[in-house]
Amino acid sequence: MYTINPCAAGCGKPAITGSNLCFIHMSHPEQEYLRICALIKENLSIKDLNVPGMRFENTDFSGHNFYGCNFRDTIFVKCIFSGVKLRMSIFDFSDFSECDFSKSDIQFTSFAGSGFRNCNFEGSEIVHVNFEGAAVFDTSFDSSNLYNSRFISADLNKSTFVNCNLKKVYFISAKQKDILFKSSNTAEAVFETEDR
Repeated sequence: MYTINPCAAGCGKPAITGSNLCFIHMSHPEQEYLRICALIKENLSIKDLNVPGMRFENTDFSGHNFYGCNFRDTIFVKCIFSGVKLRMSIFDFSDFSECDFSKSDIQFTSFAGSGFRNCNFEGSEIVHVNFEGAAVFDTSFDSSNLYNSRFISADLNKSTFVNCNLKKVYFISAKQKDILFKSSNTAEAVFETEDR
């Protein structure tokens, strides 16, 4: 897993990989963004990357493998994650807008408290993934395996889970509006706990 080194500016935020400063305290954040994008482009497998608080727009992550990376509090706009492999990575409190995760392989990863708007996870393996407290709008998970994932206290709006494996998927206390579960095994999902 990534190592957290505190920002040398003393703000308490983690420093970006390859730097002693967090993204906010960079004197040239555009150059730092280009450096990180070049690092990702040059390496199909990336381990222990620590880039919290960055903003990625129109960035192509497709076909890459990320292991133990920290993307907490990060903004992603129109990014491509198609065919990506994510393992033990953190995207908590991040924001995704118009991002494509189709045919991705995401396991043991956390998106807690994150926002998703007009995103696509179709045809993906999304196993043991945490979406607790996430706000999910106009997003498709169609034809995906979501085994043992968590949408506890999530806000789900105008999104689809058509033809999905929902075995042991927890939707406890999740707000649901205009959600489509057609041809999915909702009987094997957990929507409320039993009173004891």
